Amino acid sequence: MSSTKSKRLDQLDQKIVEKLARDARISNRAIAADLGVTEGTIRTRIKRLQGEGLIQFTVVRDFRMAGSPNLCMLGIDADPAHVPALAEALREMPEINCVVVLLGRFSLLAMGLFTNIEQLNDIIANQIRTLPGVQRVETGISVHNLKYEPGVAKITPCTDEG
Repeated sequence: MSSTKSKRLDQLDQKIVEKLARDARISNRAIAADLGVTEGTIRTRIKRLQGEGLIQFTVVRDFRMAGSPNLCMLGIDADPAHVPALAEALREMPEINCVVVLLGRFSLLAMGLFTNIEQLNDIIANQIRTLPGVQRVETGISVHNLKYEPGVAKITPCTDEG
């Protein structure tokens, strides 16, 4: 259960999270030595951060391991009244790995890994364009990734489980 306290990270919490984001396998002892605190302090802080749902440990697979996928980005223009429901509907689609609500050119950005263009076109035509409020979908397909750091720049689904 989460506490009624504000879920804010103090400076030590931020430093711990930064070290874990760079290497989740780093030992509590190494973090403690780097930050000048006891191992018990680190262990307690990590346990609290996990308990409050502020951090979680997960394995993030480099998308290049998925068998020649295409990283596809879908810019979606939508009726503003429908954006929250659309975001939720997109989030529920197993083919979509990331959903972001935007201000600017698009209302929403959805990203996913697709093994072929036919699969992508099918999802767009039969699932996304049929959602209420969708006005236009513009597709971008990654052809070359200049920088991708799965250990640092990971995007994982949030869960509301507590």
